[in-house]
Amino acid sequence: MAKKRKKRRGRNLIKQFGVPQLILAGIMLAFIGLLLVRCFGEQPRVAVDDTASQQQERVQQQRQDFIKRLAPVAQRLQHTYHVLPSITLAQAILESDWGTSQLATHYHNLFGVKGDDPVTTQVLKTKEYRDGHWVEIRARFQVYQNDTAALEAHAKLLAQGTSWNPNQYQHVLAATDYKTAANALQQADYATDPTYAQKLINVIKAYKLYQYDR
Repeated sequence: MAKKRKKRRGRNLIKQFGVPQLILAGIMLAFIGLLLVRCFGEQPRVAVDDTASQQQERVQQQRQDFIKRLAPVAQRLQHTYHVLPSITLAQAILESDWGTSQLATHYHNLFGVKGDDPVTTQVLKTKEYRDGHWVEIRARFQVYQNDTAALEAHAKLLAQGTSWNPNQYQHVLAATDYKTAANALQQADYATDPTYAQKLINVIKAYKLYQYDR
């Protein structure tokens, strides 16, 4: 008994639709597939971009809030201690990393002020610039009840100087613009960072802190 031949479906399709139609259908399916891959592939990227953008907006808002919270205090202290508010704000920003450092968040020390009394200080790690490079040390830092107390102590330090030189920051107090004041701080050895003055100036310019000196 002879075997029945199986029908070849492919040949039937070719006969039914023709080669050009099948090629066109294949191209259309491939195109649709690419569109789907692109659409679904772009969604995660858009989500990541949106998240990064939102995070950046939050950071900028937090920084503006930090400035607005401290600016009135800095302006009030200027009348008593003659320290430009822009300098006070810029130093607080640099020294405390916008109020986010451990020293600032836990102990309200916005300026990296050191102390000697074990009762009113806390020992923490810090970095200082020595002999041409940065080194990590442990030092005793002053603890404050709130940020306002830290700002006032900072203003008093600049106004009254150090125990070994009461006039150490006199040129900072005499300065009428933030650039002169920043360079005076550098020359008075306020910080070990050799680029400290320029960093202050850059922050003041970037966030227009000079507007609070009026």
